[in-house]
Amino acid sequence: MKPITTLTLNSSVDVQWEVDDMIPVRKLRASSPTQFPGGGGINVSRVIKTLGGQTVAIHTAGGYSGQFLRDLVEAQGLLTRTIPIAGSTRVSATVFERQTGQEFRITPSGPELTENEWRTSLDALFDHDADYIVLTGSLPPGVPTDFYARAARLAKQRNIRVILDTSGRALFESLKEGVYLIKPNLHELENLVVRKASAPKDQEEICRQIIDEGKAEVVALTLGEDGALLTWNKGSRRMITPKVEVKSAVGAGDSFLAGMTLGLAQGRSLEEAFALGLATGTATVLTAGAELCRREDVERLFEEIFGSPLILEARATSGGT
Repeated sequence: MKPITTLTLNSSVDVQWEVDDMIPVRKLRASSPTQFPGGGGINVSRVIKTLGGQTVAIHTAGGYSGQFLRDLVEAQGLLTRTIPIAGSTRVSATVFERQTGQEFRITPSGPELTENEWRTSLDALFDHDADYIVLTGSLPPGVPTDFYARAARLAKQRNIRVILDTSGRALFESLKEGVYLIKPNLHELENLVVRKASAPKDQEEICRQIIDEGKAEVVALTLGEDGALLTWNKGSRRMITPKVEVKSAVGAGDSFLAGMTLGLAQGRSLEEAFALGLATGTATVLTAGAELCRREDVERLFEEIFGSPLILEARATSGGT
């Protein structure tokens, strides 16, 4: 299996604290912070590595926080390509309130990228031999809204499948170009088509329309505690999320994307890869803050979802439809 390439234009240092109560004005006594490298693509690479896969994580880094990010990424043992930027890497914060179990997340927009910086990032995507490229996360200031569409166009020319998880204008522009797979949540899907889709029939109809119009070959719609809906040219399938105690939703979507992409790269069927994504996303909500999933949880949840044991060894170089 070729390494999966991931791209994080808006990387971050993710910091989490725990407090007893969130009370205005008062000084809050917090736990010692936990710190992880963050941003969509970095999270995807972390999970793929946890599950025994290989990735190349391309990410931006700048300023003192950027150097700290590099140290955190190195501690994860990831193979990376760092794109130096003039601005400082953002720092995102999560505060967990013990009394209520609520989570408060603070996510800055990130530093502005120059044209040279985002073009260097785009070129770096194709410096490594890959069958799959994962494009995920928000676009930082200074990056054109059609950046992911440009990446998809170049990937098509090289017969590389693009896995996309973004929202808003960046998603809209990318679908004009067409990609292999998108992973919207319900809110993102509704914003894309400007209509409500609370009913299962509406969800399936919208996903089918996206495929019929050639905007994506596969749509993996995540629905939180209601599971997820997989739609492709030959059919659709819903899978239910196992009931678990949620500690944090940070990185759950990225983890789903990581599990599904790894499954496809290993030659699994779409439905099996989808189940792996659902298991990986669910396993991540079992951990605090930006810790992401544990392999033993993924294995247990996959068997509960799919009905057979998870064998993680790669079986082929490509899969899916």
